Amino acid sequence: MSVFERYLTIWVFLCIIAGIALGQFLPSIFQAIGAMELSNVNLPVGMLIWIMIIPMLIKVDFSALSEVRKHVKGIGVTLFVNWLVKPFSMAFLAWLFIRVLFAPYLPAEQIDSYIAGLILLAAAPCTAMVFVWSKLTHGDPLFTLSQVALNDSIMVVAFAPLVAFLLGISAIIVPWATLITSVVLYIVAPVMIAQLLRKSLLAQGPAAFDTAMTKIGPWSISALLATLVLLFAFQGKAIIEQPLVIALLAVPILIQVLFNSGLAYWLNRALGEKHNIACPSALIGASNFFELAVAAAISLFGFHSGAALATVVGVLIEVPVMLLVVKVVNRSKPWYEKNLI
Repeated sequence: MSVFERYLTIWVFLCIIAGIALGQFLPSIFQAIGAMELSNVNLPVGMLIWIMIIPMLIKVDFSALSEVRKHVKGIGVTLFVNWLVKPFSMAFLAWLFIRVLFAPYLPAEQIDSYIAGLILLAAAPCTAMVFVWSKLTHGDPLFTLSQVALNDSIMVVAFAPLVAFLLGISAIIVPWATLITSVVLYIVAPVMIAQLLRKSLLAQGPAAFDTAMTKIGPWSISALLATLVLLFAFQGKAIIEQPLVIALLAVPILIQVLFNSGLAYWLNRALGEKHNIACPSALIGASNFFELAVAAAISLFGFHSGAALATVVGVLIEVPVMLLVVKVVNRSKPWYEKNLI
């Protein structure tokens, strides 16, 4: 892991402080940034989101889809957890904690928005950081690449309908046009641009590709942190008035990460998959494509929304919780391989 990635939680925390302070002392600047919109898309944030997402998508090799058939059971577990368990379990946890248990402690007008943000966070499987988690657990690199490529392919067509369905059953209605625009802007277009750049870089040779990726890799985290400063500048007043909100939003996120990673890990063992397959399968089942979630939340609900704040809380706890999952699967390897079929 790079220094940026290893200490992401610290950087996010500093961005919270910086964003809140700047929003209070320089409100006119951030109001001007918020007004820079075209067809309901904030242009500065849209640019930052592309800088976040595209370097990550350059790493994805869609030709790796041919590897899927070599580990059908592991891929099956990954797809089951990512698309049939995680989004629905998060929708349930969001309803249970945000609408029922924690409702008295949250601003009533933001309840629906918080739930929407949590659903957006769980509806997109991790694309980039899963490569880091897989490496830390000695996961099979080809399996990791193939499951990421397959998930990204599914995400292009499944993200919008899944989000619309889950928001609908949660009594939260969003315009289909806005949702489709978000998918095109933050999934389809970045995937196409990234693959064209990938092809161009690979044409220069593997060494040139690795050098380029080393240079542009930090761009993603830097753009993410800049976006967070903007978000917290707009959210500052609400956070100062309700400081408990972040801790309460973290509860369902933490539970779903631990539940989904444990479920995927156990299912792989029950099906007889190798440990180096089970690890990346469990990790991608737990982590989220939080960059996409942040982008979609801003597009659908705006800077000031509870949805945007909920997705940012996902960023805040992603690294420490996933490092905990990494430690658990590494230390449990003897148990996993004992009497493995």
